[in-house]
Amino acid sequence: MGSKSDFLELEILDHVLGNAAYTAPATVYVALYTVTPSDTGGGTECSGGSYARKDVANNATNWPAASGGAKANGIEIAFVEATASWGTVVAFGIFDALTLGNLLYWGALSANKTIDSGDTPKFAVGELDITED
Repeated sequence: MGSKSDFLELEILDHVLGNAAYTAPATVYVALYTVTPSDTGGGTECSGGSYARKDVANNATNWPAASGGAKANGIEIAFVEATASWGTVVAFGIFDALTLGNLLYWGALSANKTIDSGDTPKFAVGELDITED
């Protein structure tokens, strides 16, 4: 289950109430964390060993229509093969930029996963769940 960041909460509030348009990014970037972020950001993103955020075109194929208060990935999201340990991944984040940028959503994984050299982490179709309450 994912949570909306404080940044995105404010953007949506201004968009819906105040006529300050928010434009969704054309591409979003999925990040992996060894320490879980929060609504304000933070956490510890993986680094080294060829780690990079995974780009995903922000369209209805890759992120099908929401249903029942939730949205999930419509395609497999596979990272590059690790060339060194990335540590134990405990959470994910979705950003609007490949580096730095704004955290949009984040969530803890249902099960922690140790990423060692030679591993190719991935999220199966429907595995990245974002919910609204």
